[in-house]
Parts: sequence; structure tokens; C-alpha cells
Amino acid sequence: MSHTYCSLSIHCVFSTKERRKFIVEGLRERLWAYIGGIAREHGMKALAVGGAEDHVHILLSLPATKTVAQAMREIKQGSSRWMHETCGVPEFAWQEG
Repeated sequence: MSHTYCSLSIHCVFSTKERRKFIVEGLRERLWAYIGGIAREHGMKALAVGGAEDHVHILLSLPATKTVAQAMREIKQGSSRWMHETCGVPEFAWQEG
């Protein structure tokens, strides 16, 4: 019986819509932790999460069964919903693509 091991780590960078500075200092650490939780909930590992007022960097480990597009959709949707509902920033959005 053969065994296969697949390890895929990607560096993802995406910005807020129109590069608006929504990710203020008091919110940053909470958002980074929340993004890590979204990754874990969907079977990924966020090895590092960081960024600035208008963008995010994530070093993400993906399982062989998940596409990069699926991973980004899950992280961007979940974090956007959190910004709207928990942080009270209804105009928040991530850049498309």
C-alpha cells in the first residue's frame, strides 16, 4: 500500500475594499485571532496572521482537499461577517479577487 503526504503552505495577501483603513489598532489582534479560528474551523491551519490598517497577510497550511479559492472565500466571508455583526462596521468589505 502506498502512502502520500501533501503539504501546501501559501502566503495570502488581500486588502480592504478601496484600501480603506478599517483594521484599526484596537481591532487588529482580535481580527487576526478570529481569522485563525475560521481557518481552524474549516480544516486549515493559520500559521501566522498579521497585516496593517488596510490589508492582511496569512501564512496558511491547506489540506489536500481544499482549493485556494475555497480557503479565501471561507476566510473572507467569515471575517467580513464578524466585522459587520460583532464590531459594528457595516460598510466593511474585502477587495474582490
